[in-house]
Amino acid sequence: MEENNADKPLYRDKIYDGAADPTLIWNKKEKKWFMFYTNRRANIGGNGVSWVHGTPIGIAESKDGAHWTYKTDCKINYTLKDVTYWAPEVIENNGKYHMYLTIVPGIFEDWYHPRYIVHLTSENLIDWKFESRLNLASDRCIDASVFRLPNGTWRMYYNNENEGKSIYYADSVDLYTWTDSGKKVVKDRGEGPKVFRWKNNNWMIIDSWKGLGVFSSEDFVNWKRQEHNILQIPGTGLDDKVIGGHCDVIVQGDKAYVFYFTHPGRTPENKGIDSYETRRSSIQVAELEYSNGEISCDRNKRVTIKLTPTKKQRIK
Repeated sequence: MEENNADKPLYRDKIYDGAADPTLIWNKKEKKWFMFYTNRRANIGGNGVSWVHGTPIGIAESKDGAHWTYKTDCKINYTLKDVTYWAPEVIENNGKYHMYLTIVPGIFEDWYHPRYIVHLTSENLIDWKFESRLNLASDRCIDASVFRLPNGTWRMYYNNENEGKSIYYADSVDLYTWTDSGKKVVKDRGEGPKVFRWKNNNWMIIDSWKGLGVFSSEDFVNWKRQEHNILQIPGTGLDDKVIGGHCDVIVQGDKAYVFYFTHPGRTPENKGIDSYETRRSSIQVAELEYSNGEISCDRNKRVTIKLTPTKKQRIK
């Protein structure tokens, strides 16, 4: 069992040291798990938030989810001058892989610029073909999370930055053509929604910048927030003594694991400091726990993990 104790931190990127926004998928051909992530350029310097722009999408690989190594960067057939790639969402359907990726058309020193979500497809999870730019609720939409509803249609939740960074959704029958609902289903400020089914309930976790907010719903429209965030109280492990951010969740039977990122240098004593140490980020993993209708996790508890092949869930 010792070899399946997850590394702490779970993963650091060897190119820019800025791994963030993880999403996991099983690679059927290579029989490995792939973790896609926004690779923030923590070690390049630069003014403002330019280091969070111009970012590639990195891929790490693992046989079991406990130990990860750098694989490569995605080869994305959607290029603009100084293009920025953020927050990949990757799913598989009928043997084809689909990515829904946030695009920022340039490298900027502040946050106030257009962004949108594009659809890409792949046969091998490395080379990605551009399919379309999605027409969503505004010209500042980011962070897609896609899953399948009980009726077989696909639903995408995303963050509409023009509406107080609240959560909206769009639906599709084929993953190519999307119809936006125009509905604000989570009014709370947050980003990086992640929807999954576990313990006979439907859950959404969002990054609230003070840990992760947890919601539940019976109809996928009305979402009730639980009182306590997870990953809000700093942990004690290496690179884990700060809040957790933008996550993915992998359900394995009765167990569920949250993969999240941290900025280890953003401790209270470093408040206001902008340096390599406060910019770099690490991926971590914790096991979720369920009690009395609420989700929690003990991030200081050793994680013994051996992921088995699966794919993004269909909500039943």
